[in-house]
Amino acid sequence: MAKDYFQFKRFTIHQSLCAMKVGTDGTLLGAWARGGNHVLDIGTGTGIIALMMAQRYPSAKVLGIDIDEGAIKQAKANVEDSPFIGNNGSEHRIEVRLQSVEETIGQFDSIVSNPPYFDASLKCPDKQRNTARHTDTLSFSSLFRNAWRLLSDDGEFSIIISMESKSKIDAEAVVVGFFKIRECLVKTLPHKQPKRVLMAFRKHPSSDTSFTEQVIEDYPGKRSEWYSGLTSEFYL
Repeated sequence: MAKDYFQFKRFTIHQSLCAMKVGTDGTLLGAWARGGNHVLDIGTGTGIIALMMAQRYPSAKVLGIDIDEGAIKQAKANVEDSPFIGNNGSEHRIEVRLQSVEETIGQFDSIVSNPPYFDASLKCPDKQRNTARHTDTLSFSSLFRNAWRLLSDDGEFSIIISMESKSKIDAEAVVVGFFKIRECLVKTLPHKQPKRVLMAFRKHPSSDTSFTEQVIEDYPGKRSEWYSGLTSEFYL
């Protein structure tokens, strides 16, 4: 059973009210995605990615949204307990709202999302967990259309998905008009096939492109140099 909290170097994630606990996916995206002055975290859950972006980009204002009341309650508590509530303690740098991406307005120069990616898969009896994991409440099409609407002209939209969803994501990006500028296939171990994909998109072509393949552990229990470097500011 997962612990009720996960301790990072500069903040703690409590997670008893959330269906999806702290895992490698959120940590990868929070450490890999590029930020900006205004950051939107779609499907914030515990608030882990929003907090990571706030730590990495000290001048950023971060908005985390979710449609799950338990997740929002948890994320708000995690934000309040963090050192990133404001430069002087009075103005919050991170805001958390109970709302869908369709209801969200504004312009953001960085959008991040660890979205539900199980599509037409067998569901479990836990309704909250199904919402977090399955695309019924946030389809890839809706995610990409709204990301385009909310992203500034020179902004970047970053996600992490399963390898099984990669072809669908690539297709949605083309339909909306996004250009993929970065992609990282992630293996758990060197001899394994990639399980996750980090992707970043922009509205215009860019010469700043990167397509790589990385591994989390060199062998069980030994973090790779890439993963250690990526997460060094977060893991104890």
